Amino acid sequence: MTQVTEQSPSMPQATVAVQGGTSVALVASLVRGATAAGLGLGLITVSVMVMWISSPFPDSDPGDALHVAAALWLLAHGTELLRADTLTGAPAPMGLVPLFLVALPVWLAHRAARDALEPDPGRPRPSAWSAPTMVASGYVLVGAPVVLYVAGGSFAADPLSALVHLPLVTLLAAGSGAWSASGRPLGPLPSWVPRRLRVALARTRVSAALRSAVAGVLALLGGGAVLVVISVVWHGRAAQESFMTLSGEWSGRTAIALLALALVPNAAVWGASYGLGPGFALGTGATATPLALTGTPALPEFPLLAAVPGQGPGTPLHWAAAAVPVVGAAVVAWFTVGAAAPRYGARETAWRPGDTALTALLGAVGCAALMALLAASSGGPLGTGRLAAFGPVWWTAGLAALAWTAGLGVPLALALRAWRLRTPSWGRWRQLLRRRPSEPGDGTPVEAPAAPAAESPAPEPDLDPGQDGVLDDEADLYDFLPTHTWAERAPRKDRWAALRESSGGLTPDFPAVPVPEPAAPAPEPDPESEFAPEPAAPESEFAPGSAAPAPDPAGPAAAPVSTPAPEPAVARLRPEGDGAASRTPEPPRGHEQAPEAARTATRSSSAQRPSAAASTPGRRATPRPLSAVRLPGESPPGPGSPAGRAKCRPRRTVTA
Repeated sequence: MTQVTEQSPSMPQATVAVQGGTSVALVASLVRGATAAGLGLGLITVSVMVMWISSPFPDSDPGDALHVAAALWLLAHGTELLRADTLTGAPAPMGLVPLFLVALPVWLAHRAARDALEPDPGRPRPSAWSAPTMVASGYVLVGAPVVLYVAGGSFAADPLSALVHLPLVTLLAAGSGAWSASGRPLGPLPSWVPRRLRVALARTRVSAALRSAVAGVLALLGGGAVLVVISVVWHGRAAQESFMTLSGEWSGRTAIALLALALVPNAAVWGASYGLGPGFALGTGATATPLALTGTPALPEFPLLAAVPGQGPGTPLHWAAAAVPVVGAAVVAWFTVGAAAPRYGARETAWRPGDTALTALLGAVGCAALMALLAASSGGPLGTGRLAAFGPVWWTAGLAALAWTAGLGVPLALALRAWRLRTPSWGRWRQLLRRRPSEPGDGTPVEAPAAPAAESPAPEPDLDPGQDGVLDDEADLYDFLPTHTWAERAPRKDRWAALRESSGGLTPDFPAVPVPEPAAPAPEPDPESEFAPEPAAPESEFAPGSAAPAPDPAGPAAAPVSTPAPEPAVARLRPEGDGAASRTPEPPRGHEQAPEAARTATRSSSAQRPSAAASTPGRRATPRPLSAVRLPGESPPGPGSPAGRAKCRPRRTVTA
């Protein structure tokens, strides 16, 4: 079986034909909006039916459960409901919207608009303005029959409130999805905005102001949530009793727990308004603030409402809630300065103080506007009479947020900017520390030795200009290192000087310590020993006074033979083991014709090189044979004798 590995030339890809046109894209957006509305309504309906089925004593039919599910879906969009069966017979409004429940339809409409502007390949793409409009239209087409359906149930929808809130919430959510699909642009501003205002907003960086505003609101909400948790823990016994009293079976308690979970964002907004100062209303004529709880609150039985502060003047523990707006103002200032004077940015790119202050002020205005919107969304009526007002007042909460964030945020932003643009004094302290003399052990100040100046190497040749400046750009990253290269600093002294130069003087100077050369010990001959070392031979092979043998007249004149320097002889150890070893080498015999320089080099290398037998314990040199031992007064053998030839042969060293 043969496997084909050669690939065929790639064929040019044909352009995908777009199916349909603008009308098809608009219809697809409409369908997406209707689908999003159906998904939200179906999810809430399933949850309500599960709770109704699990109830051990259902006191209504499935139709009533479906009416409640449809009413909750409309309430999630901000629509005010009217409760018909009351003690007085008059319908009672219920406009307190659980904010956690609002997240479901908002997310579905947002995703529908975003997907409409990101169609599959081959599908037409609508414009950024038509997509959210058609998505909201499809959503409302599903919501209109729902409004008519709940009219005959126990919870009817207010037609005017449904007409305003349902399209408004859907259109805002779809618009945010279209903005997200378009890359989240922040400009240009519409042409109807005055030119001076557009220029001022462009100079003060609207994006930085929006980020600081959102961050400030999140800080306020986080502080409010902390206050709510502390209050629930403090009044835990009352909250537990309220939870156990409302229902006796697990299905009812599960529904109460889910409702309390959906109201947690509302409680966080109420806590933020409490920390800002205006507080929140607990019915008509009753307001809870850090200073006091005035009036008589009309509190229904509910676990979260059981955790509100008690009546009477506030205590220092209540006044500590003022830390929430302080933290919010600090967050606004921090995010503003993060754009005006970045921590690792250049001083030349920092904003002017006027621009920084104006941006912080815009961030405070945005934070106040968002806080007012959340305060208006988190409250509402729970009935008639004293239950007609619950939650914070939106305009007082907005003004308090503006006062705190602008009054503290702008000065904090200017102070943080000045702190980041200050001239650091680390360089001056560093020089003082470097100039401080070192003190030895006796306490006398001694000036530190000056570091030797490194030799400046020859200038390097210019780099190849045809490399598109890659090396020049990368060289800027290492401008704190010396400009000399390591290849040109072969000596150790120059490399050490370069290290001191690159470390900024933090490396101490160590003086050079001379290394002593090992000295060869003097030989200690022992004439009484049979294995005593043989004395060094003189320059001439024969002793003075003895006649040299005459050369052979028949033979040619002996030419001087150049022999390489012999290996140093191994020092002989004394067999007595007195610890003194002879280091005098024995030069080979029969080399009287060698030049004087070779003999001198041989003697010097043999004297400076330590003996292997003397340096290594347990090693002994091979003793000389008896034939090489001469008696006193006996002349050395000639070169032609057997003993002389044995002397001329290289000596082998045997290690025991």
